[in-house]
Amino acid sequence: MTDNELIKLILQGERDKFRIFVERYQQMIFRTCMGFVHNREDADDLTQDVFIQAYQSLPDFKMESAFSTWLYRIAVNASLNKIRKSRKTNFFQLIGSFLGGSNQEASLVSASDPDNPEAILIKEEHSQWLRDALDSLPENQRTAIVLSKYDDLPQREIARIMNITEGAVEALLQRAKKNLREKLSAGKEKKL
Repeated sequence: MTDNELIKLILQGERDKFRIFVERYQQMIFRTCMGFVHNREDADDLTQDVFIQAYQSLPDFKMESAFSTWLYRIAVNASLNKIRKSRKTNFFQLIGSFLGGSNQEASLVSASDPDNPEAILIKEEHSQWLRDALDSLPENQRTAIVLSKYDDLPQREIARIMNITEGAVEALLQRAKKNLREKLSAGKEKKL
């Protein structure tokens, strides 16, 4: 069953069919949110919020773009709004996760080599530098890089989601990569 057929059924009263969308797109939306907030609990909450918003706004969906594109737009906007509203909270959460909180990435790192604390610390530090560099990018560059690298979307789809041209996406990705290289190099030099 196509997304548009499913939407028609839901709008005709078969609301329980919306769970098919959740099953179909939940991982995709979670990855997108995780790319922005770097925290499993926040990404889970945002994923739920995205589906609630999509369900409530479904009558407004004009079927001019793919349903997945529309969902991505909702996820990106929800993630950016979350970041804007809780910059201070996110800062303290990142510090907490770096100092031993229950961050998914940190737990994956520590499980990989439990006998080498120095290697664990170095990997955690590098992950933190990358998250900080990503978080410091302008919103449009961060959105393009998250959709490209976390979700592995083609530039055409990113252009639809961001409502810009493919050329603009290419330029954003190039600037984002350049900025990330500069920020990571500057961070490494400060460390030395």
